[in-house]
Amino acid sequence: MESRQDITKDGTAAGAFNDAGNPAVSSTGKHTVNNTKAHDNGAKLIFDDPILCAQFLRGYTNIELLRDVQPEDIEDISERFLPMWQEGRDSDSVKKVRLKDCELFLIAIVEHQSKVHYDMAFKLLRYIVMVLTDYESEQEKKKPGVTHTKEFCYPPILPVVYYEGTDRWTAARNFKDRVYLNNVLGRYIPDFEYVVVPVASYTNEELIEKKDELSLIMLINKLRSSADFKNLKGIPQEYFEELSEKTPRYLLELIGKIIAVFLYRLNVPRKEVEQFTDQIRGGEFQMLFDSFEAYDVQETRRASRAEGKAEGKAEAVLELLLELGTVPQELQDMIMGTADMEKLGIWLKLAAKAESVEQFQEQAGL
Repeated sequence: MESRQDITKDGTAAGAFNDAGNPAVSSTGKHTVNNTKAHDNGAKLIFDDPILCAQFLRGYTNIELLRDVQPEDIEDISERFLPMWQEGRDSDSVKKVRLKDCELFLIAIVEHQSKVHYDMAFKLLRYIVMVLTDYESEQEKKKPGVTHTKEFCYPPILPVVYYEGTDRWTAARNFKDRVYLNNVLGRYIPDFEYVVVPVASYTNEELIEKKDELSLIMLINKLRSSADFKNLKGIPQEYFEELSEKTPRYLLELIGKIIAVFLYRLNVPRKEVEQFTDQIRGGEFQMLFDSFEAYDVQETRRASRAEGKAEGKAEAVLELLLELGTVPQELQDMIMGTADMEKLGIWLKLAAKAESVEQFQEQAGL
């Protein structure tokens, strides 16, 4: 069981935002979130929180050595590397994880794009060198000359990519595979592999089985459109009851902030997002998902209205063509069966200018 009472806060939950929507400042004077990108913020807050980070290491990396990691075993040291990271990667995290007999460093990179980054292995190599250089410097300060001794060893580093995209991750996971002549000079090339945790690859059933707060966040994070809300139906009552009973209040607040980021990504109206997050803060997870179901009904109505607009535009195209002569039934069916508003708009302009049905077909490529 997690020792949640031992987790101390500085008065501002990690990732809090002020009324203007900007990152809040804690009592220590430090920004809780430096990155202004909403996508990055949502996933970064997962790794900022020790409980959620511990759940991630135990349940999503598939590494036996991490099965018993607890929140109190994790120390965030990301600030040491922010000035050195390129591309404003302050959404990424570096953690020091205390294991039974040693320390392990976790590098967590947040990738929210659907596009796969093929240079990820090299990016992680740079991070690894930064972390090892920092470790070496720290040990030298404690005991000058220790890094030059035969007994000195560097700590293990676990590079992880938390991938929120929907496309399959096809980038090489071993840096050696990105270097040519690796089949000849492989033994002289840095050889390491990084872990990819693709959010979209988990089924709802797999997440529900985990029965932890991170699984709830990932269920919401999988949504890519309002129409996806229907995929959240059928979640058992027991799942919500267990979360409601064991989740501490500060974590409910944090989950609300994270899920709010994901909902804004779907263009859910601010008022409805506030209602959802209020339910989360109250531990009313079942009511939250009931609201999602209601929102799915709204989305269905919106889609229906859009379909009606498409039908009206298709009818306008057909009326113009009928003024030019006989329109083959096959062409009529094709026009009336089209829901693409952009395509229908083009056809409408072509039909208005065409001197014959045949000319329209030729210009429209039909």
